[in-house]
Amino acid sequence: MDWDKLRIFHAVADAGSLTHAGDVLHLSQSAVSRQIRALEESLNTTLFRRHARGLLLTEQGELLFEATRTMTKRLDATAARIRDSEDDVFGELRVTSTMGFGTLWLAPRLPRLFDQYPKLKIDLMLEERVLDLSMREADVAIRMKEPSQADLIRRRLMQTQIRFYATRSYLEKHGAPTSIEDLENHRLIAQSPSSPQVRAGAEFVQPLLGNQHSLLTMNNYFGILQAVIHNVGIGSLPDYVTADFPDLVNVLPEICSAPIPVYLAFVEELRHSKRVCAFRDFVLEELSLFKRQLAGDDA
Repeated sequence: MDWDKLRIFHAVADAGSLTHAGDVLHLSQSAVSRQIRALEESLNTTLFRRHARGLLLTEQGELLFEATRTMTKRLDATAARIRDSEDDVFGELRVTSTMGFGTLWLAPRLPRLFDQYPKLKIDLMLEERVLDLSMREADVAIRMKEPSQADLIRRRLMQTQIRFYATRSYLEKHGAPTSIEDLENHRLIAQSPSSPQVRAGAEFVQPLLGNQHSLLTMNNYFGILQAVIHNVGIGSLPDYVTADFPDLVNVLPEICSAPIPVYLAFVEELRHSKRVCAFRDFVLEELSLFKRQLAGDDA
């Protein structure tokens, strides 16, 4: 199959329109149409069918699109490695993490990364869905469990646990619980059972939700933190927030979730990427500082 025709097919399949694909490729609609027709003739099959919303892939078109998508992602990875042969650290790095870790721990520390590498561009994708690094949905992932893919380089960064937190002013006004049963006398702020979350966090708060007289649930820890620091109630939060929010008090310190491991992962082919190495080293340095801060607080 001719690569130029495959490249044009991929653009049409991605855009769902000959016109839009032509705009991306800087080709006329008629030129794009001729290339698609020639590709269909060479394969002796129909790749698209017309629809009121544009062009839809046939079953054979879906198969070919999956192949061109893989090829495109591999080419993007190769281009990234070639760019990384330069001495300087620059260009885009796509990082994925959970909403909680990304907003509450990672994002506040990024100024130091940009101070060191001002030409670096970070695309931070925060969602609970696990993006596929092998398919180049992201370059680096920080995950709350060990990655299962065999082709990933992974490094265990730390472990975190979910605990109950409130502000000092809240506790002065409403009193501090002395047992798990005392939480019924407070407004509990927790992750919604229907929201994506790590199993340890869900198992930690699930038994309490049915007993609460007053309850606020949300779908991410950033929202829970905002409610806690504004004295809405007592919230279940990961303990990595404590260093940056010294007004938070860990109530019922003997009660916590099961340990949740935190891993950094990337694909083998990015092992020598200067951007990936720079980001990895930055995260490790920040974690070292973070752990020293916690040790100082405990001393």
